[in-house]
Amino acid sequence: MGFIESLIYMIWRGVAIGILISAPMGPVGMLCIQRTLDKGRRQGFYTGVGAAISDLFYCLLTGFGLSFIQEFLEHNQNVIQLLGSAVLIGFGIYIFRKNPASSITSTDEPEGASPKTNILRGFLFTFSNPLILFLIIGLFARFNFPVPDVKFYHYIVGYLAIVAGALAWWWMVTFSIDKVRAHFSMRSMLIINRIIGVVIMIFAVVGIVSGITNLVK
Repeated sequence: MGFIESLIYMIWRGVAIGILISAPMGPVGMLCIQRTLDKGRRQGFYTGVGAAISDLFYCLLTGFGLSFIQEFLEHNQNVIQLLGSAVLIGFGIYIFRKNPASSITSTDEPEGASPKTNILRGFLFTFSNPLILFLIIGLFARFNFPVPDVKFYHYIVGYLAIVAGALAWWWMVTFSIDKVRAHFSMRSMLIINRIIGVVIMIFAVVGIVSGITNLVK
């Protein structure tokens, strides 16, 4: 794999991983939406920035752990992809069935909270949910993110792409919520969750088909 090809490989996978990690409407998603509706788009986006930083931490933790079994991953890539896709199907079903209303949190606080406060809150909300590691492991396996034949600077670009994907998602969420705030409802969030769940399951099914095809070759 050439230099440019490796960069493109890591960038698009990193962006996809960043978006898919951030997309499920869990507690931090609800918090981001609530802050956008109650305090304005900027404060909602700062909450998403904190979530993106936490996602990066968990991604680095996952990548560091997988580096110890790199040889195993190299020789069992298709099996790992199948297992990762199976994990994603489980998460997709969970997200599809989850009611966002159960994640509502109180946002009673003084007006004009600082960006640091919103970033910290978004970070802590995401960091307090270590189960996200299973989603990240599944996505890393599905997208073959740890590739033995790329250099360390490709990984730096890949992790930056994950942050970019997460920030792009939160920018889009806060922009959309701000524009349709008069028409937004709990049903809207339930529909978003179901769409995201289906998208994750589609990625997983494609991964399973691809893994099985490569194994039988």
